[in-house]
Amino acid sequence: MNAGENEIRIEKPATALRRGWTTGACATAATKAALTALLGGDFPDPVTIVLPKGERPDFALAREDRGEDWAMAGVVKDAGDDPDVTHGALVSARIHRLAAGTGIVFKAGEGVGTVTKAGLPIGVGEPAINPVPRRMMSEVVNELCASSGVAPDIGIEISIENGAELAEKTWNPRLGIVGGLSVLGTTGVVHPFSCSAWIHSIHRGIDVARAEGLEHVLGATGSTSEKTAQAFYDLPDIACLDMGDFAGGLLKYLRTHPVPRLTIAGGFAKLTKLAQGALDLHSGRSQVDMRWLADRASRLGAPPDLINRILEANTALEVLQITSSEGLDLPAQIATAARATAIETLRGAAVEVDVMVTDRSGTLLAHAR
Repeated sequence: MNAGENEIRIEKPATALRRGWTTGACATAATKAALTALLGGDFPDPVTIVLPKGERPDFALAREDRGEDWAMAGVVKDAGDDPDVTHGALVSARIHRLAAGTGIVFKAGEGVGTVTKAGLPIGVGEPAINPVPRRMMSEVVNELCASSGVAPDIGIEISIENGAELAEKTWNPRLGIVGGLSVLGTTGVVHPFSCSAWIHSIHRGIDVARAEGLEHVLGATGSTSEKTAQAFYDLPDIACLDMGDFAGGLLKYLRTHPVPRLTIAGGFAKLTKLAQGALDLHSGRSQVDMRWLADRASRLGAPPDLINRILEANTALEVLQITSSEGLDLPAQIATAARATAIETLRGAAVEVDVMVTDRSGTLLAHAR
């Protein structure tokens, strides 16, 4: 999903950042420890696993327990310096034997969600354990069972402490993942403030919307503009794609996975960047060009003294205030130009686009359609 690696985004600090481990890596470590114990050994602590790229991290066990035909181990997730809501959560695996010929079966324990909508890489009704973590855990099971001379007929129940409550802070509910978090990860490593995690979450949102047959989706730069556009069109939550700063990630995926209609909504400054041709709207990766705004104001008949004030302005908000007080409809210019950038990026894909510019209170300033 997820929804990225179940994260909430804040501004990235300037200092060097420490990486961490995904829920999938933690679940794999817990699975290996519990199965080792179930097969008659001691709980390995620390437990070493092999990640998809060959790295071999060690995980300390936070919990361990076993019975006659089951064993359980838990690992506390360390997300490094990423603002991940699952940082510090206990990820547990309860392993038990199954009937001969059953194979490996995954189950959602407490705090792990269940997939209820099509379009995700896991089928409807399945526990929200993504393909790579499933493969990592299956490899551990096959290897340990083979070395012990037993068939890999094993049930794997993954739980995440307080996962149901934490999931409310993620995009899982919009993606139709109910009851808890997703077990995620493609490399096993959490890279702090990962752009790719966010963009992949946008892609999964589009996949779900397409699978549900939605004909209209919304990408907004923030919650205020999203609420305005969602109410304007009476869109369901599942249609809202959490675009954030990643307009390019949204538009390029829609280029090859089209939805009939797209609304882009955002504040004046963010959409000015899109209007200028930027596809990454983050303040650290694109800037509002005051000369560009001055040129647009000039087209609306702004006199030289007003143009100078725009060129000397510190922020886009100041430009908006200056031009609005003089009766110049600069937001309409921004909406039209932003729509043109979006259409150009879609490269002829069958997607109708409209753009809504809002102020900080959510008031609609302009609408290009």
